[in-house]
Parts: sequence; C-alpha cells; structure tokens
Amino acid sequence: MTARLVAGLDLGSTGVKMLVAEVDGTEVLIESRPTPWRNGPAGTTDMDAPALEAVVVDLMTAVARRLPDDTRIEAVAVSGMGETGFLVDTAGTVVAPAFAWFDPRGAAEMAALPDHLRRDFPAHTGLPVGAQVSAAKIAHLRTEGLDLTGLRWFTLPEFVVRMLGGAEVGEYSLASRTGLLDQDTGRPWTALLDHLGITDDILPPLVDAGTDLGAADTAWLPTAFAGARLTVAGHDHLVSAEAGGAIPDDGYHVSMGTAEVLLRVLDEPPTPQARARLAEHLINAVRHVVPGKHVLVAGVKTGLIMRRTLQMFDISDREGRDRLDERVCALPPDALADGGIDVTGARNDDGVLSVTVRTDGVSSAEIFAAVVEHGNDEIVRLIAALDREIAPARSTVLTGGWSGMRCVRDARARILPEVTVSTRSQDTAYGATRFAARLLTADSVV
Repeated sequence: MTARLVAGLDLGSTGVKMLVAEVDGTEVLIESRPTPWRNGPAGTTDMDAPALEAVVVDLMTAVARRLPDDTRIEAVAVSGMGETGFLVDTAGTVVAPAFAWFDPRGAAEMAALPDHLRRDFPAHTGLPVGAQVSAAKIAHLRTEGLDLTGLRWFTLPEFVVRMLGGAEVGEYSLASRTGLLDQDTGRPWTALLDHLGITDDILPPLVDAGTDLGAADTAWLPTAFAGARLTVAGHDHLVSAEAGGAIPDDGYHVSMGTAEVLLRVLDEPPTPQARARLAEHLINAVRHVVPGKHVLVAGVKTGLIMRRTLQMFDISDREGRDRLDERVCALPPDALADGGIDVTGARNDDGVLSVTVRTDGVSSAEIFAAVVEHGNDEIVRLIAALDREIAPARSTVLTGGWSGMRCVRDARARILPEVTVSTRSQDTAYGATRFAARLLTADSVV
C-alpha cells in the first residue's frame, strides 16, 4: 500500500523549507531555498510579493520532481515568522513590500505613540513597544503616504495559504505577533486601531492553527499538490515546539534560528500586569498554536549576530562554519578572561552587531566565542525575568540550525537546565507536517 504523504512549509528568516513526510511522521524529503530578502541601507530588509511567490513555486515544483510519478501530497500546512506580512487591497493586490521582523522601520512611529497607548500597549497586546511588531510597519507605511483604508493584513503563512487557493483568514498565534490583537478579548485592540485610522477589518477572520482552509487549486500547482488540504500551522517557534509533542509545563523549548527563542507554555494567560512587567524585559506573552494554551516567548537576536560574525570572516558555507566551531571548542577555558573583546547586539530591540577589540593577537575563534558568550549573558537576564513570574524551568530542548554548532550547545548548557538537542534538521517544517496530517481526519472546513 502506498504511504499517504503530507507537507510542511516553513517560511523562515533565513530559508524557505518544505518537508514531506508520511502521515505517521516518517520523513521523506526536504527541499529549501533562501528567503528572498532585499537588503537596504541601515539594516532595512524587505521583500516583494512576486519574489516570495516565485520561491514557493520553485520549491514546490522541485519537491514534486523528487517524488515518484503519480504521488500525491494530501495536505499542506504553512508556518513561518509572525511579524512579517503583506497589506492587500479589496481587489486582492499587494500594495507594499513585506518588512523583515528585524527591519528598523517603524521605530519612530512607535516612539511617537501617545503616552496612554505606549503605557497600555504591553498589557493589551502582550508585546513590548518597538519596531518589531507588524503594527509598527503598518504605521510606517501610513507615514510614507499609504492610504490604509480597506486594506487587510496577512502574515506570510496566511498569505501563502491564500496564494495556494485557501480561505482568507488570520491565525491566532500569528495575529498575536502583530501588536493589533488584544490578548484578553482575542479581538483587534480598538484603541490602537483608532490611532492608526483603521477598522478591525485590517485583520482577516481569525481561526485556530490547524483549521482546514480548503483545497489547493491555483493554476500553477504541480499535479502532486493539486487538491491538497490547506492549513496555517502558525508562528514558527511555536510550531517547532510542538514537533516532538507537547513540551512539559516546566520545560524550555529553545529554537535557535535567526532569532533565538526561549519558550514556556502556560495553561492560563498572564494577567495584564504580568504582561506589562514581562514586556519591560522584551518578553512576549501571547497565544499558542495549541488552542486554549498561551506562551511566554523570550527572544534574543543571537542567530542574526552570529550570522553577521560569520559573514565578517567570509564564512558562508557549512564546511567553513564547522572549521570555526572546532577552533572555538579548542580554545582554553580562560581565552576570554582578559576582557579584550566586548560584544553587543543580541538584545531583541538591537540586532546591530558591535565588536570592540582592545588587544592585539585576537583570533576569529575568540571573537566568535565572545559573540556566543554575549548571547549567554542576555539569556541569563531573560531567565531571571521569567523566574520572577513563573516557576523555574527544569529541562530544555534545543532545536534549530545554530544548535548544530558544538560551541553554541556547550555554551547554552552552562546556563540552561538539563539540555537535550533535537535530532531533527527542520523542526518547524516537521511540526507543520503534524498539523497537515491532522487535516486528514478533520471534519471542519472554513
């Protein structure tokens, strides 16, 4: 009997990945492409809709070619970064580029919010005030002259499901990243909408992750994907956390991509007062991809600054990274003891790598080790803030690309409890396949 196949699509900050698996979870193949960012001055980073569409078409076509003839993918679930998205008008036309979550545009607009909105923002949205949220990018586009009337916001996973022929919806964990959602009501936050001059129609109808959104029927689809059931799996870090089953309430799930995220799952939402306190430390308190569950998301931009450190050393391949990893691991324990290297940039409101070298003879291995240790320092601060609100975690699962470096794993094991490392190469894409597999027994369609 031929195995039934599903696919998980992960729209990540570094790459777009598709993983095909059997319904029982057996992995079949993985295909990836670079995320089609367009880099500009001063850290600005965005993409146009046609660039993303071209990558998705190319990726799905490549996957179909690798499958045996007459093979059919029965369901596709899409996950990805939460803050990045497109504004679409009533004719279905994308009217502006999608900004990367780490793009600095929107900071001025958030800083200029009226005092009462700045004060109330974390308690209502569960997010700190800053440029990272989608609302900041929307406000920036308004400043640049875009008329927001009648526009609707789709995060990247929601946009791609729509592109494949699925229903036009929003998903709660992704909507939680926009800064537009009130965590207590599950509805758009009216006070901020009023300030931006928009209505609650800016967000499409909201559904839970894993809701059946119809069949893939767009004209260009490879035959293998035609008619596949579609769903939005949700925010990538949260989907990754569910890849191996539900994480324990007293455990950390640490996803190490461009952003490094420490995740704790809660049965009840934190109070508005707790959300405000956590936001002071740039910790998010939002909705999980599991209906009824909530999460604390403590993030740092360690992956971003480690990537930029590798680029500074002209390292762009796995072989070069592995050689550097070996050299870092071979450093003596006191290699950084003289304080000759200072690093900043890992905070979630920063991301601008700054390295200060005060002595001669510093190697690339020592600089990278200092960057890794800077990440440790910032994570220790986040753990202290989390521990003031909930019981300390007792275990940790590391996932994501940077967990493949021994020097990074060893550093995190010094500050996180009982660390184990996921053996999967693509936890988010795999987690998305689990949402796709559930569609084959689901009986509700939007």
